[in-house]
Amino acid sequence: MALHPTCSSTQLGINDDLVALGKAISENVYVPDAWSCCAYAGDRGAIHPELTESATRAEADEIKSQQFDRYASCNRTCEIGMSQSTGKNYQHIIELVNELS
Repeated sequence: MALHPTCSSTQLGINDDLVALGKAISENVYVPDAWSCCAYAGDRGAIHPELTESATRAEADEIKSQQFDRYASCNRTCEIGMSQSTGKNYQHIIELVNELS
């Protein structure tokens, strides 16, 4: 599973919990070294997709260079931005937990 932490999960100090959820449903959890803010910022990424494209370029390249069974995050707009940037279907981690439990 490729896992995208978010600005909010970082600010809340729950990235370790996010990874633990991922490990509960996936043998391997990969957090890209180049992860950073996706710059979707509510609706900004929809209105100005170039912001998200620029902000996620390094992370998207890292993700696209590998193959994962699942792609997850913990914020819907971040999932939309990462899906657009990588061409992969990012889902909410809780949605995956429910689906795979």
